[in-house]
Amino acid sequence: MHAGTTHKRSMPWPRWIIGTIIFLIGITLLAGGGYLIMLGGSAYYLLAGLACAAAAILMVRGDRRGLWLYGAMLGCTLLWSIWEVGGAFWQLLPRLAGPTVIGLFLALPPVRRWLTPTADGVTRYACTVTAGVSFLLLAVSFALVPTFDVRPVAANANAGGVAAQADRMATDWRNYGGTAGGLRHSGAAQITPANVARLEPAWSFETGDTRAKRPEINSISFMATPLMVDDRVYFCSPTGKIFALDADSGQQLWMRDPQTVIGNAQMLNCRGVSYHEDLAAAGLCAKRIISMTVDGRLLASDAATGRPCVDFGRDGTVNLNEGLGSTDPLRSYTSSPPAIVGDVAILGSYVRDNYSKDDPSGVVRAFDVRTGALLWGWDSGRPDDAPMPAPGEQWTRGSVNAWSVFSADPALGLVYLPTGNATPDHVGTHRSPMLERYASSIVALDVRTGRVRWHFQTVRHDLWDYDVPAQPVLFDHIVNGRTIAALAAPTKQGDIYILDRATGRPLTPVVEQTVPRGTIAGEPYAASQPRVKGFASFTPPDLTETDMWGATPLDQLWCRIRFRSLDYKGLYTPPSERGALQWPGTFGILNWGSVSIDPNRRLMIVNASAIPQEVRLFRHGTAGDRPALAKDSHAPGYLPQTGTDYGVSLLPMLSPLGIPCEAPPWGKLAAVDLTTGRLAWQRTLGTTADSAPLGIAVPGSFNLGGSVNTASGLTFIGAAMDNQLRAFDTASGKLLWSGRLPAGGQATPISYVSRKTGRQYVVIAAGGHAYMGTTPGDHVVAFALPKP
Repeated sequence: MHAGTTHKRSMPWPRWIIGTIIFLIGITLLAGGGYLIMLGGSAYYLLAGLACAAAAILMVRGDRRGLWLYGAMLGCTLLWSIWEVGGAFWQLLPRLAGPTVIGLFLALPPVRRWLTPTADGVTRYACTVTAGVSFLLLAVSFALVPTFDVRPVAANANAGGVAAQADRMATDWRNYGGTAGGLRHSGAAQITPANVARLEPAWSFETGDTRAKRPEINSISFMATPLMVDDRVYFCSPTGKIFALDADSGQQLWMRDPQTVIGNAQMLNCRGVSYHEDLAAAGLCAKRIISMTVDGRLLASDAATGRPCVDFGRDGTVNLNEGLGSTDPLRSYTSSPPAIVGDVAILGSYVRDNYSKDDPSGVVRAFDVRTGALLWGWDSGRPDDAPMPAPGEQWTRGSVNAWSVFSADPALGLVYLPTGNATPDHVGTHRSPMLERYASSIVALDVRTGRVRWHFQTVRHDLWDYDVPAQPVLFDHIVNGRTIAALAAPTKQGDIYILDRATGRPLTPVVEQTVPRGTIAGEPYAASQPRVKGFASFTPPDLTETDMWGATPLDQLWCRIRFRSLDYKGLYTPPSERGALQWPGTFGILNWGSVSIDPNRRLMIVNASAIPQEVRLFRHGTAGDRPALAKDSHAPGYLPQTGTDYGVSLLPMLSPLGIPCEAPPWGKLAAVDLTTGRLAWQRTLGTTADSAPLGIAVPGSFNLGGSVNTASGLTFIGAAMDNQLRAFDTASGKLLWSGRLPAGGQATPISYVSRKTGRQYVVIAAGGHAYMGTTPGDHVVAFALPKP
């Protein structure tokens, strides 16, 4: 007793430091918890704050009841956490990790002597036992974190025979999605599940287009999907340069630099180029590469030399700005390659979001791929039977656009457009019925005339920027033993519509879901929205306060307060002046990476991810705490929506530490059995190792890009926020190989077989993504098995 008393008198300052820290934590929890209760939220944080503050005061006084009280609070936290989220590790982590670490610290013998020099034996171990149990629960939960959510299905019995046959054939990659229908499937089978672990880098190429190498570039993302034809790899850089590389060595064969005027382009990107071959011609430009630039040009280049095709437009160039009126790279440009059907090249354009209703037209146009002559234009703002504008007239400004990749069925003579909506996106009071009818839809156009054959709308009166972002994927669907030419349409909201591609008729049930209505005067809110039934949906469950996440109880509390402070009534909660929670956000669950289909195993491979987003409207002419003007339409901040009554702010819902307020995993890879429409397997995709502080590798990262699968039963994908290209077993979802990339792989890989050497390659653009914050670069990287 004497020794303890002496220690107490001679060492008062540790008690003050420890007590002050715990008191400040307690006061923060107390204040925030009280506010959360006022918003209708959990009472836990207020009670925990009271306990921490009281325990801190007792500790400062050297009262052993301070440890008892903290231990009791920790025990109640453990019980509350299990009651809220069960044994889910990533949900338990923010609830228990911080309090447990403090509890273990308080249980250290020197710390106990500082705080309670006269404590009895029971008090000495109060925090030790409770903190130890909490730590053990976290460890067990982490050990049980599932990689797979669903039991795998068996592969198709015929797959092996098809793969063996495909391995004997040289395989090109002639379209953006491998085929005109975007299947993203390669017949290559040299690389197999048995030998994929031996993959190694084969070659790498750098384009020279990065912000570090070109300081005049503002924002850049390298997300091109290459083509491979006749042992040449073709692709574009974000500035519109076209490259041809040797398929075996990666050596540059030619490069055409169109000297693009970058101007004020929001985010430089080029998703790919297109290939056309005239079997009846020979010589220069019998085989040609069709590409675009952000300053409004369509180019034709000789596939062998890169020289301009002088018979195309004017010396190899067509002016895409003609008929659009006032335009510049900030407002409109084409980033996706045209669909080539016969001798027709069909392309749409990106139109900036949320700035003005007077942006350029979203017209989709068809050009003769040999001469560059304009054949037709489809403008959703004009009647279906309207002729093209006369000289001096313009296409409809602000009309629905189609910015993503198109698919085509040459046999049916149809091209399939995934459409956006009339700008701006988050207010629709200005939209006419003409501008609404084809928005956020799959539209099938006649390749010859440009007339609408059919359309299917996925969102009515879209106020969420839920445009159809992905290339529709064409495949043969079996219904009651009958094979039907089908189309899969992935959407941002997570539903995948399966449609008859000749008629647009749904092949899986579509039901109407009643959705919440907003309070903005004059806004014709849709009463219901179509939803897929009978086919796997990747739409996540509605968020609750319990789902809010953070690294500590403090930022988790902040996220809970944000959740309760926003309007939220589930999917399709409309924007509001108070602020609405949009889940999923404008990047959606599925995006331009689309899906890939293994036709032999009858599996659809889907990569999905999402983060919640805060959407708030600001009436023009009124004061408000609006954020700073966004640097462009995809960046966080305020966007004016000129021509409407409201501006809008779009902010990712992040904690003060920059962590999503939704618990991980944030990204998944899955397979859907096309025979049953059910999940075959699902697992996490990627980690945060290359983006999180200290390289913390949280499994399941946000991802953007696509996958490719092969006849041998492999699925390759980058897309995640770490710099990795991965190979999975298509039938089971098992991770078989991972290869390091020099930059973020926010692109779609391809696989081909060299005709010259018979060697199979897997190639991906690794250049990062400006808005995801992944490692920037300008690399095209190829992997292959070691040379014999």
